Amino acid sequence: MTRRLARELAMKTLFSCEFGHDNSEEMLIQLCEEMQASFEAQRFSEYLVQGVISNQLFLDKAIKTYAMEWDLERIAFVDKNIMRITLYELIFSENTPVAVAINEALEIAKIYSGNEAPRFINGILGKVIKDLPELRKQSLKEN
Repeated sequence: MTRRLARELAMKTLFSCEFGHDNSEEMLIQLCEEMQASFEAQRFSEYLVQGVISNQLFLDKAIKTYAMEWDLERIAFVDKNIMRITLYELIFSENTPVAVAINEALEIAKIYSGNEAPRFINGILGKVIKDLPELRKQSLKEN
C-alpha cells in the first residue's frame, strides 16, 4: 500500500503542477502531511515526481507516439500524469515489474479518472511494453 499511496501522491502533485502550482516539492510535502504518508511513501513519491519532471519531454514524446490520433493536450491531466509516472517507472527504473506498474496505473485511474480511462491507459501502456527495450535505449541516448 505504501507504493500505491506514493504513486497517488506523485500523481496529485504532478496534476497540481498542470494547473500552475510551481513548487512541486512544497505541494508534495503538503499532500504527504494531509495523507499522513509514511517516510517510505514520501521518499518514493519524491523520486517519481522528480523523475517525471526531469524526463517529461521524453515521456510526453512517448505518450504522443503511442496515443495515436490523440493530441497530448486533449488527454485528461489525470490520465496523462498516471501514464507519465508509469512510463517513468517502466523506462527509467527497472526495479518495478511491468505488470505491477501497469496494474497500479489502472487502479489509480479507476479511482481518480473517468470510466473509460483504465481502458485508454491500458491500451497505450500495452503498446509501450512491446517497445520497452528500445525506449530504454532511447532514454539513455537523450539523457
